[in-house]
Amino acid sequence: MRVPRHVLVLNTTYEPINVCSLKRALILVLKDRAEVLESTSHRVRSEKLSLARPTVVRLRTYVKIPPGERRRISRRAVMARDGFRCQYCGSTRQLTLDHIVPTSRGGRTTWENLVTSCAPCNVRKGARLLGEIGMALHTRPRPPSLSELLMPGTGELPDDWITYLAPATT
Repeated sequence: MRVPRHVLVLNTTYEPINVCSLKRALILVLKDRAEVLESTSHRVRSEKLSLARPTVVRLRTYVKIPPGERRRISRRAVMARDGFRCQYCGSTRQLTLDHIVPTSRGGRTTWENLVTSCAPCNVRKGARLLGEIGMALHTRPRPPSLSELLMPGTGELPDDWITYLAPATT
């Protein structure tokens, strides 16, 4: 069994908020700001303590998350959504981001207008529209799913998390 390196953080309402490091999760638990809901059989030991290694923690006080905050655009999230592949040629090398409708032509920085592109395709496209140079996208861009935001790049969610993410995986 693979030991997860990250810990899922839930709000008091059991709503997934984010993913943090094991160190951060242990600090939350030790300061009594969170409780452990799921853990592995592995132990984290110090001179005076021995704790089960948490995989899911729940905050003890409610944290208000503004609407849209969870789906903030980032380079890592766009690339994870696109499977770390160029959306024009399928390459996995020299990846950058590209605005489908260039910003110089009024294109905005939105999930639907950003795609992963390799450097050669990005240079080839330049500030032109896809139709002007005969390029096409492999997949239509969309906002990423919750699992893509929580674990960008891996595509694998620990089994302990599935129960807590199932209602909100859209």
